[in-house]
Amino acid sequence: MLELILNAFIGPFTPPYRRKEFFQQLYFVGNQSLYIIVFCVVFAAVVTILESSFHMKLVIQNDSMVPGFATLLILRELGSVVTALLLTSRIGAGYASEIATMQITEQNDALKMLGIDPIHFLLVPRFLASVVGAVLLTAIANVVCVFAAMLISDVYLGYSPATFVSFAQRFVGFQDFYLALVKAACFGAIIPIVACYFGFRSQTGADGVGRATTNTVVVAAVSIIVVDFILSFIFSYLY
Repeated sequence: MLELILNAFIGPFTPPYRRKEFFQQLYFVGNQSLYIIVFCVVFAAVVTILESSFHMKLVIQNDSMVPGFATLLILRELGSVVTALLLTSRIGAGYASEIATMQITEQNDALKMLGIDPIHFLLVPRFLASVVGAVLLTAIANVVCVFAAMLISDVYLGYSPATFVSFAQRFVGFQDFYLALVKAACFGAIIPIVACYFGFRSQTGADGVGRATTNTVVVAAVSIIVVDFILSFIFSYLY
């Protein structure tokens, strides 16, 4: 694992630079994940607004703070974490199964015989694509999520977009947005490293590939939750 982490951060500055592979992986991470992420975060925003309004009316008989609280939750947690977990289940599983299959079919040994480092060849493009893709997708998810929250607030709660923005500005600032992107970059870095770790350690047979894929999704998801807690604790001193 330490070797993978070291290669992930040093590899991008070490030739050869596989730009074509990077853009192929970025397309796989970004474009092919965009629609499912947007679809899921829209419903997450709707649920956040409806639940917040219900409980605020129940406790304080007033839901005027819902736009602010919802925007705060979306920017600080919901957008980045939901995006990362969806990427884990999609690209993490894909990376792990691909690398595990190469491992058990001895394709990685063939790369070594050709003088190619399998870790650098497989990890670095996926690492860079995952980090860049996670940041871009989180930015889009946050914007779409806030817009969906604004729309449902207008339709269901009666708060116009101008009122929504006015209330939200009291709770959030631009730093919430860019710190969410920092979180996204960290989450994006976790997924390919964990996938490569279990992929390279895969046992032979279909069972080994399945176990590597399952372990990747579980460990990456747990790691994202733990790292989210650590970063949220650190960022609490910066807000």
